[in-house]
Amino acid sequence: MTDLGSFPILFMDREIMKILILSRKKRLYSTRRLREEAEKLGHEVFILDPLKCVLFLKEDGPRMYYGPKEIRDIDLVIPRVGTFGTAYAISVVRHLGLMNIPCMNDDASITRARNKLECLQLLAKEGIQIPDTMISRHPRMVRSRIKQLGGTPVIMKLLRGTWGTGVVYAESDAAVESMLETMWGIGEDIMIQKFVSESKGRDIRVLVIDGKVSASMRRIAKKGEFRSNIHRGGTGEPVELSKEYQEAALASVRVTGLRLAGVDLLESNEGP
Repeated sequence: MTDLGSFPILFMDREIMKILILSRKKRLYSTRRLREEAEKLGHEVFILDPLKCVLFLKEDGPRMYYGPKEIRDIDLVIPRVGTFGTAYAISVVRHLGLMNIPCMNDDASITRARNKLECLQLLAKEGIQIPDTMISRHPRMVRSRIKQLGGTPVIMKLLRGTWGTGVVYAESDAAVESMLETMWGIGEDIMIQKFVSESKGRDIRVLVIDGKVSASMRRIAKKGEFRSNIHRGGTGEPVELSKEYQEAALASVRVTGLRLAGVDLLESNEGP
């Protein structure tokens, strides 16, 4: 499936609910589609920017305000936490949990998924296949360590990022060193990954909801681009997942604890 038409799974078999979607932009495709499908089923939907929420810790309990209005009587929160203001947005999700308002994804699972290195460490611990990955703060050893990844080209990623931002294809050792020098200079850490050449310009996006594969598509980058993100001009096509690929997606989600997750799989010669 190439669309997010499986989203009604989130809202079916429930009485009419008041649903809060935390999203910085109402016009984002995924945010808009969530709202459309929820409203089709009769639910009341609110979309609020988490960075405009005001949090209170008071003697009589936690409270939250948006402008002059207090946030209360919400049946379900669907957090859409991006890269800008991530820490504050996660604090908002945590605060809602303190208020006993159920969130589709809690603050701990979002934190694990948002930090790329931490997420990969957790996946590796569970024996889930990931591209060979290195992170270092020692510039003199970079070239020799890159050889352990199979040499250049490599993929370089900021630890935070979405929609393909902060991801660089480095063709030479010199390009790697230049990028590292720039990122270290502004206080950012960056990880270096083996380039899976057979999957260049494409991947598989799997939507997992409540422990079940609900939709999947193969994303293909536009000409001249190695990142397959739809937001960067990529296209999607339907794909039927083998049992091996389904199990890889489900295992990855279990590691993070997410109830609603998008999992990206590379199609390598050694499997997902």
